[in-house]
This record gives sequence, C-alpha cells and structure tokens, in this order.
Amino acid sequence: MKIYDVDGFPNPARVRIALAEKGVTEKVEFVPVDVMGGEHRTPEYRAKNPDAVVPCLELEDGTFISQCNAITEYIDAAFDGPSLTGETPRERAQIAMMNLRAENGLLNAVGAYFHHATPGLGPDLETFQCAEWGNKQKEVASGTMVYLDTVLSENAYLAGDRFSMADITAFAGLAFADFAGIEIPESLENLLAWRANVASRRSIAA
Repeated sequence: MKIYDVDGFPNPARVRIALAEKGVTEKVEFVPVDVMGGEHRTPEYRAKNPDAVVPCLELEDGTFISQCNAITEYIDAAFDGPSLTGETPRERAQIAMMNLRAENGLLNAVGAYFHHATPGLGPDLETFQCAEWGNKQKEVASGTMVYLDTVLSENAYLAGDRFSMADITAFAGLAFADFAGIEIPESLENLLAWRANVASRRSIAA
C-alpha cells in the first residue's frame, strides 16, 4: 500500500492517525506530493486521483482510492483492531453522522476560510478566492465548535463512549483551525478537555 500525501496537512493527518490507531503505519509507504509546487494538479497525479488533492491510497493491485472517509473505511476493514467506523448498524450510522458534521462543519469550513479569506497557500495555488464566503465559513466553524462542546458534555467522544473516525476528523479540524487563526473559546471547556485527552493518545502523541 502507498499513501500519497503531505505530512502535516489536515486530511493526510486523518489517514495517518487511523493507520496508527490500527497499528499498521509501518505497512504503508508514504509518497510525498509537492503540493506547494503544484504537483497535485499535474496530469500524472490526476491520473491517480482526479480530485487533485491529498491523500490518495494506492493498493497493491493498482487500485486508487481517494477521499479520507473512503480511505479510512478501507483501512478499518482491512486491518484488525478496534473499529473506527463502528461495528453495529447503529454505531456505523452514528459515527458516520458525527464524522460528516465534524468534516463539513469544522474541517471543511476552516478550509474554506483559509483558502478564501486569507492568503492561503499563496497566489500561485489560490487561483480563485471569495472572501465573503470564507468569512461566512469561519462563522460555521465557530458554531460547530459550540455544537461539539454540547455533544461532549454528555459523551466522552463525539459518537459515544468509543474513539472513532469522527474524533479523528474533529481533531484534525481543530489543528487546522489553529493554523488558520480560528481560536477555540475558553468557555468551551468540554471541547478543550476532549482535545487534550485525544492529543495524549499514542497514535497522536507519538
């Protein structure tokens, strides 16, 4: 297996945490993609991943899988260890729901703010920007933080009492928020405590 990614970027981080949680990081070859140099937009990379983003998983038979949720689904099913996507129909549905809320409301919203309302990755890569949209998505991200804090007032993790893909996505989203300059209000004590707890996990702290 190969993972085409950029170490330190939020979406690649989600996949790397999932691999570490399953204890299989050493079974994967990481292939760096020069995003700052535009490699992800070349015909060669688009042939692997038409989305022109990282990460992208290449299987031994030459199959390419993109989109973090799909990659994590594969990793979770392909390797032993505690499930990150749920074992029962109810668990799977709850985790998928919370993962999408964390992805759309936090990580993607922060991304829209970063790419549209700040210099982002620079003029060579940010070929279209709409500051109004970016700032609106900053509001969405801040609102999602409040929502997640409420969820965490009743649960240890975002989809119940077990660490899951939803927690990975939210954790990456908050890291991206730090980078983009969107602060977590100190009043969101549950979210801050959850973040500190997740940060201490071996898959992340290492």
